[in-house]
Parts: sequence; structure tokens; C-alpha cells
Amino acid sequence: MSEYIYITLREKPHLKSKAAEWFHRKWGVQQEAYLECMEAYLNGETELGWYLCLNDNKVIGGLGVIENDFHARKDLTPNVCAVYTEKEYRCKGIAGHLLDMAVEDLRSKGITPIYLVTDHASFYEKYGWEFLCMVQEDNEPDITRMYIHK
Repeated sequence: MSEYIYITLREKPHLKSKAAEWFHRKWGVQQEAYLECMEAYLNGETELGWYLCLNDNKVIGGLGVIENDFHARKDLTPNVCAVYTEKEYRCKGIAGHLLDMAVEDLRSKGITPIYLVTDHASFYEKYGWEFLCMVQEDNEPDITRMYIHK
């Protein structure tokens, strides 16, 4: 049975292109946007990082932390973004482990609180996140849920 390996992108920078392509396939955001954020992290320009779960050297889960995840509340920063776990690996605690990993990594660098936007109601509470408010999405009529982790 394979073991899950949790890493920051700084631990395996050679996975940058593979990770950017994986996030692009999951979310439809341009691969170049992911690469730009990942480069800034790998070059030490920011501590807002990228966290991956690997199984047999294949990305099966991941998330990033960026300044703003496409919402109008630019004061609520930084934001966890692009949280995703492959369907066949869900309900195994992978996303929760990645969230905890990001929170602890940022806290160790003095970055707190952190925020995230989501349409999910109840998932993030299991991992210490609290509903904060509704926020307007950029260039969209929709509003979405904003959570905070202190």
C-alpha cells in the first residue's frame, strides 16, 4: 500500500511545472498564473506557499496561499486557494492535513490570521476555520462564504 507524502513546494521545487499543470487542470486558471505565484515562493519573494500531497510521486491533493482569491475584500489576506483532492482519495483526511500544514507553516512565520473563500458550508469548520462573512466575487454578481483561521 502506498503512503501519502505531504510537502511544501520548497521541499521539491522540481515539481513546480507538474504542480502548476495539475492545479490548472483542476481549476481552469491559467497555468502561467500558478507558475508566477510558485516562482515568487520558491525565490523567497513571499512566504505564501504551495502544499502538495503525493502518492507514488503523483499529485493527488494540493492547495496554495495567495494574497487574494478573486474577491472584493482585498483587506482580508492572505487567502488559501485551489484546495483540491482527487476524487478517489477524498474522505481520507488529505485536504484537512494540507490545511493544517499551511496554517502551521504560516503561523510559524508570523502570518495569521488567514482566510479562504468557498461555497462549502461545514467542511472547513472541522479544521478550525470559522465563518466570517459573505464576500463579493471579482467581476461576478455572486457572493461566496469567507472563512477565517486565527
